[in-house]
Amino acid sequence: MKGSRLAVEGVTLTAGARRLAEDVSLGAGPGEVVGLIGPNGSGKSSLLRCVYRMLRPASGTVRVDGADTWTLPVRHLARTMAAVVQDAATDVDLAVREVVAMGRAPHKRLLDGDTAEDRRLVESSLATVDALHLADRAFDRLSGGERQRVLVARALAQQPSLLVLDEPTNHLDIRHQLEILGVLRRLPATVLVALHDLNLASGFCDRLYVLHDGRLVAWGTPADVLTPTLLREVYGVDADVAVHPRTGAPQVTFLPGGPPADVGPVADQPSS
Repeated sequence: MKGSRLAVEGVTLTAGARRLAEDVSLGAGPGEVVGLIGPNGSGKSSLLRCVYRMLRPASGTVRVDGADTWTLPVRHLARTMAAVVQDAATDVDLAVREVVAMGRAPHKRLLDGDTAEDRRLVESSLATVDALHLADRAFDRLSGGERQRVLVARALAQQPSLLVLDEPTNHLDIRHQLEILGVLRRLPATVLVALHDLNLASGFCDRLYVLHDGRLVAWGTPADVLTPTLLREVYGVDADVAVHPRTGAPQVTFLPGGPPADVGPVADQPSS
């Protein structure tokens, strides 16, 4: 597994007359974990759907290693990119190991069976997310958190050079949140991940891009981005931001009370 270079170039997304994202540009390189943050409805999931080619941009381009993703053959893209999505089907009548083995499909011809290497990768991927003990369980009988770990395992078994994940820590307890993000942090692949938890984003991401009302309003290192001013303008909350004494990452503490009265529009920034 190696990393690919991702470039989102001036992407605008629409749904009928509604604009989901406007002129968004971002990049991620091999070995990087790049986080996408912003309030609900800011356009994070829509932008990720565009990256993994479920939503065609109205304008702009998504490139992987220089190639427009919409020009790539489906099998080639599936060998390159894996996605963990929020709205994945959960009523799958398969055992967990069969679900994870689906990640090997892009690397095989239509009627090929599983090889010893496929089985090794399935077990290794399940072990990586602490789910090997679930291998023979029915996928549709798992808890939400267990299913989420299995879906991450399926993506790992795919051995992509680019992983795109939409809230992969949803439904997970704290231990497994940290473990999953630690796995992503150690991969040589390129990782683009949407996260709600700002302290997780701060602790595990190299860079952050902030979406607000479908527009990119800030980007940079967690220390550059996670400021009280930005949190007030984008999220409508007051917060203190300190340096974590052990990790050195910014640590956000939200202050009690309602939204501050002086929240105003977020200033536009040029595309990166």
